[in-house]
Amino acid sequence: VQLVESGGGLVQAGGSLRLSCATSGFTFEDYAIGWFRQAPGKEREGVASISTSDSNTWYADSVKGRFTISRDNALNTVYLQMNNLKPEDTAVYYCAGTYGESLIQVFTTAELYSYWGQGTQVTVSS
Repeated sequence: VQLVESGGGLVQAGGSLRLSCATSGFTFEDYAIGWFRQAPGKEREGVASISTSDSNTWYADSVKGRFTISRDNALNTVYLQMNNLKPEDTAVYYCAGTYGESLIQVFTTAELYSYWGQGTQVTVSS
């Protein structure tokens, strides 16, 4: 099982980035996918999650209206479009997968996820 994040980098406040999470080794369409982030000295926090059918999504209050999660089941890939980035968005971003027993179930806490990527750094300068 592999989840590989890409797309991180350095961006000025107000800018945009699109993170990708390419997966392999499991039946992608059966798995809900989440994005998490961890800033230095802080706990890992959930950012967004998408159900297996992509019909249901969840966002942390801090990113609502700025971030969009989507998935392409044909490419086994999940995306996180991040707009209007703020310095407080600076963190290592991780994608994670967990088996979704229903088409609309989303998972918001790290403990519920089985598989994790290695992370990609996002730095937002002021």
